This record gives sequence, structure tokens and C-alpha cells, in this order.
Amino acid sequence: MEKKCSCSEETMSLPDEIVMSLRKYGGIAGLLKRLPDDETLASSGEIHKALSDPIRLKIMSMLGIQPLCVCVLKAGLGIADSRLSYHLSVMKKAGLIEGEQQGNWIIYSLTEEGGKWVL
Repeated sequence: MEKKCSCSEETMSLPDEIVMSLRKYGGIAGLLKRLPDDETLASSGEIHKALSDPIRLKIMSMLGIQPLCVCVLKAGLGIADSRLSYHLSVMKKAGLIEGEQQGNWIIYSLTEEGGKWVL
């Protein structure tokens, strides 16, 4: 059975290895100082959300081969325009892809960050 801890570090009943490890980092306050800032965590959350859908992973894989226009993505995925538009907007918001206007076409490609996540 798991022991419940009170909220105060001084009154917590913790396993010795956790206490010793926490002391190395300056206690809970020291541990918290080592965490990424909220903005970094939020950005990472957006990326992970964007990568949580199989269709978006497929788009990433397609763009990992070469930049593509919407019509090629749509044909490769077999989905409606509105659905593709939604997925592309999620990926753009997360900073994984970018679109460049070329005449009547928008050519999508991976950003540097997006390139890190291609399977």
C-alpha cells in the first residue's frame, strides 16, 4: 500500500534514496529550479499534441521526403480539404511545418524543429 505524503517537505515521509537525491539538488525548491520554464513546457506540449495524431505523423513523413503542395498531401492521405487544413494549422501552430506561397500554390515543408521529429 502506498503512503500518502503531506505537502510540507519537512514532514514528508520519503524513502531514504529519494531524500538523499533531493538533497543533492537542494530539496524540492532546487528540483523545481532545474525544470524548463513554462514557455518551453507549453511549446513542448504543443509539439507533442501535434504529433499525437497518425494523420499528422503521415504528413510529417511525407514532408520529410520532400516539400509538397496541398493537392499532393490530400491525394496521398485521401482526406477532405477541411480536415487537411485543420491538421496543417495544428502543425503550423506547433512550429513543425511552414508554407511558402509560390504563385497559386502553397508549398509546405518541415521547419528545422519539424525535421527533428520525422520518423
